[in-house]
Amino acid sequence: MRALEHPYVPARAGLLDATPVAALAALAAAWSLAALALPAPAARAIGLAAGHGALLGTALAWTAADGARERWAPLEAALLLGTATACARLLPGGVVAYLVVPAWLLWRRGGWYGSAEHGRAVLAGALFGLLLGLHLLVNASLTLGFRVRPGRAADLLAWLAYDLGANVLAAEAFFRAGLFTRAHRRWPFAAAAALSAAASVTRYLVDPLLPHTPEIVAGATFYLALLGVGNCWLLARHGSLGGPLAAGLLFFAAYRLLTR
Repeated sequence: MRALEHPYVPARAGLLDATPVAALAALAAAWSLAALALPAPAARAIGLAAGHGALLGTALAWTAADGARERWAPLEAALLLGTATACARLLPGGVVAYLVVPAWLLWRRGGWYGSAEHGRAVLAGALFGLLLGLHLLVNASLTLGFRVRPGRAADLLAWLAYDLGANVLAAEAFFRAGLFTRAHRRWPFAAAAALSAAASVTRYLVDPLLPHTPEIVAGATFYLALLGVGNCWLLARHGSLGGPLAAGLLFFAAYRLLTR
């Protein structure tokens, strides 16, 4: 009778439960030591691996059935990313090493890509990213004086490999598969998407690779917010991370074509 009068209601996981704090602290310490003790290029490479590894590993921990099993995932991800970054900088054609990271993630979280909607998700994401990227190219050319440059194929492929294996992959895994999915279980879509988009915009605005002039910051905020909200919708609609990844890759491919 007591069970009928007081049914069991499982505790809802907190938004930050299962965060791999020890691994993140280790990455922060390694990054700090590198900045103090190593030449600037090496410190930047370690910082890149640590930053993207932290996002990717935290996403794995947040989406695991047992988060404790993934408590060192940020270190694994950072090690892979660090190796890929070293190959890209030291070896001819070494950028292909970045492709190991999405392959590793597919092995660890095949369910992120395995829904029946995956094909349609990728097509929808590609269309969204292409349209947003084309709008960026036209708007930046007409209002900010940027030009569209074809660039060398080798350079564009290098950027694409970096986005696929680090930049876009880590951001979409953390801000969409991790943060948005957790928030959407607790709140309506609008609130969860706003949190995810705001966090991802902040991540890109603090990136030292982004020029921090007022007009570029304003434009980046606008387009990255649209990309973030759109990618949240794609994930909620199709249940596959393939859509957000396709959208992010095509949008950043368009961004790489801009020059003064």
